[in-house]
Amino acid sequence: MDVDDLEQLEDRLDAYLARFGDCFGRSDTRAHLTTYVRGQLSDLDAKSVEPIALQAGTPVRTLQEFLAQHRWNEDALRRRLIHIVRDEHVTANTVAIIDETSDVKKGDKTPGVQRQWCGKVGKQENCIVTVHLAATTEDFHCMVDGELFLPESWSNDRQRCAAAGIPDEMVYRPKWQIALELLDRSEGEGIVFPWLTADEGYGGKPGFLEGLASRDQKFVLEVPRTFSVWEKPPEVTEQPYRKGGRGRGRKTPRIKSGESLPRSVETVFWHGEAMKAKRWKRYRVKDGEKGPIIWEAKRVRVTLKGSDGLPGMSLWLVVARNVLDGELKFFVSNASQFTSMAMLLQVAFQRWRVERCFEDQKQEVGLDCYEGRRYLGLKRHLIITSLSYLFLSQTCQQAWEKKYGVDDSANSRRGRRDRCQLVASSRESSHLA
Repeated sequence: MDVDDLEQLEDRLDAYLARFGDCFGRSDTRAHLTTYVRGQLSDLDAKSVEPIALQAGTPVRTLQEFLAQHRWNEDALRRRLIHIVRDEHVTANTVAIIDETSDVKKGDKTPGVQRQWCGKVGKQENCIVTVHLAATTEDFHCMVDGELFLPESWSNDRQRCAAAGIPDEMVYRPKWQIALELLDRSEGEGIVFPWLTADEGYGGKPGFLEGLASRDQKFVLEVPRTFSVWEKPPEVTEQPYRKGGRGRGRKTPRIKSGESLPRSVETVFWHGEAMKAKRWKRYRVKDGEKGPIIWEAKRVRVTLKGSDGLPGMSLWLVVARNVLDGELKFFVSNASQFTSMAMLLQVAFQRWRVERCFEDQKQEVGLDCYEGRRYLGLKRHLIITSLSYLFLSQTCQQAWEKKYGVDDSANSRRGRRDRCQLVASSRESSHLA
């Protein structure tokens, strides 16, 4: 960037932060938001409170208190952030993405910290876990919201929670329930996501699928190969079953005696008659550094084994196979029968974007740099980090559009490249599962 570009960036950042000014009752408190965001967007090696404050010439204690103690409306700040995403970035092609991230922490005072699975290091570690909602539209992606996962050990120790400033109403919930809360929060502010996707850690929970369906949310979710479905829905009866006419009857409603058991999606893939009869079709999912990434896919209708053990909603089971290494992925979707396979795969393979969000937020704006002991400080850090990252994403998009032009042919090619395309329509793959 030249001097003019840097000056324009300064002006743009000031205008951007001014949109959040009414979330603060005092001008000096509002000024700390600018300090924190500028520090997150700077070239500091570590972007925790202390180096940010020292770089800005602000007392470290003051910036710590800004996060954890000063009175300002962080919920209004989050709502304003959601409104910007809603008004400027959500379109008919937007995909919401649910995922979690973890950060290693020392000691036992950081809210939610305990020894648990840490994806960052790929093993059990002393860390915190946060659940996030991201949004992507074409080549733009950003974080919309995030929340701390509170382990049961914390939830059951209300004295420990009180010491960390964790509200009484905040208790342990499975991560998929937190994900639904994030979705409800965004929808409460007027965002309607056309599609949603998540990995098998969420897709494998029937309660999560049922929660999305009850919200009329269309989804394409990856599921583990052990995920249970019926190829043909079994009959359900209200009559109790008593062996030999004696004893306490089984609960009702129940699956009728003699009906088939659900099978794993992997078993359906290898042995299901309907699936075996389908032929593979090849699709270019996206362009990688070494060229097009090609997967072949096929799908059948199945019935979900619900959280109550009974047959639930009818879903698409999509099996995708990487043509280079044979890797298999399984997805389920509640999309209509008229939805193309290309659309299902386009949604399913958007998850890399939330991983890019996590990578950028940790490397560029310091998502993993919170070092406080209060939940309020962590909550505000998550919100401000999303705010900083949204500005960074918008700035990168504007710089790219300036370089190529909004209507430039390269831009058009980029848009097409991000869409899943059928690449073997004239010659379907002849080999079956």
